[in-house]
Amino acid sequence: MDLHLTGDADADALLSRDPFALLIGMLLDQQVTMEAAFAGPRKLVERLGGLDPAAIAAMDPEEFSRICATPPAVHRFPGSMAGRIQALAAAVAEEYGGDAAAIWTAGDPDGAEVLRRLKALPGFGDQKARIFLALLGKQLGLQAAGWREAAGDYGTEGSYRSVADVVDQASLTKVREYKKAAKAAARAAKG
Repeated sequence: MDLHLTGDADADALLSRDPFALLIGMLLDQQVTMEAAFAGPRKLVERLGGLDPAAIAAMDPEEFSRICATPPAVHRFPGSMAGRIQALAAAVAEEYGGDAAAIWTAGDPDGAEVLRRLKALPGFGDQKARIFLALLGKQLGLQAAGWREAAGDYGTEGSYRSVADVVDQASLTKVREYKKAAKAAARAAKG
């Protein structure tokens, strides 16, 4: 299936065909817009010529940080995100033989196992892992038994809670409205 997350056809095509690019985009999806986060992998491909997890993990950290910081930067915080990308690349290279899709395909895992594997990745906490699992199920055809339950509220059909629900401009607007309302409710609960 074709993803439509960035508004850039080339960046979306990369995310649609390269599971490691999609993982990097999800990793970067914090403190920047979704579109900016998921466009990050394309910037790396343009600068590196590809997204080989072992090669990225083996790069000199200072050099990789400079590559991430080159305008337009891969992320608002290119230095810290460079380290996170390299840690993710090392995990994918060492634990999954460089095949990011193996995280959700190797051994025919159920939804709970895919969630466990995602949460074990550097930079993937519970919420990020559940959102990514929902993205796999809702948009990329993941058939793992129990993926919706493992994804929690993010797995609910028609929920418009996260990037997992973004397929066009209208759904992006609904997700942004949901996030705005959730932040407002959280502030009201604190106040």
